[in-house]
Amino acid sequence: MSLVVFDFDGTLTRSDTTLLLGREYDVAGEMAEPAEQASPDDGSFEQTFRQRVSLLEGMPRDQVMSAFQRCKLRDDVPELLADLRRSGMAVAVVTGSLERGIGMAFEQADVTVDHLVANRLMLENDAVTGGVDGPLLDGTKHQALEEIALSEGTPLEATLAVGDGIMDLPMLQTAGTAIGFKPDPVVEPHCDVVVTSI
Repeated sequence: MSLVVFDFDGTLTRSDTTLLLGREYDVAGEMAEPAEQASPDDGSFEQTFRQRVSLLEGMPRDQVMSAFQRCKLRDDVPELLADLRRSGMAVAVVTGSLERGIGMAFEQADVTVDHLVANRLMLENDAVTGGVDGPLLDGTKHQALEEIALSEGTPLEATLAVGDGIMDLPMLQTAGTAIGFKPDPVVEPHCDVVVTSI
């Protein structure tokens, strides 16, 4: 069985899930540096991401859910993912983004994937603590791809990765086929295929 692994923010959706929360909580202006522009190698993604989430401390759960309801998949994504799974491919999403927002986007679009690897927004007493945890705080998307491939019994050369930004680069370089979706200029030379629509 083949395996296709997608990035989420900027690939399956136009949204930045953390920025959606920032807009809802009126701190978007303080989230100046996009986390996805940080480097996967020097720890800057984790630092930037934690700083952005810390600005959300005290945000009520109902505001979180309201923000995540605005996280929508691109128009053709539900059909694409369903077609891939019907064809016998395993479908995974590997993202530094937030699990709750992704889950709500999938639920609203009636989408199912085989694997989801994402970070988690921490809540306590129905409010955001300002903390975050999860497997992708240190930018190990390529390791997640390798682990999923192993669990599926899929050789790495039979895997496809789809992404757009610098944080996706290690995953794209690890996969058998690297597909860039409107990739950043620094990413495009490392893509076997470049697409502009899904």
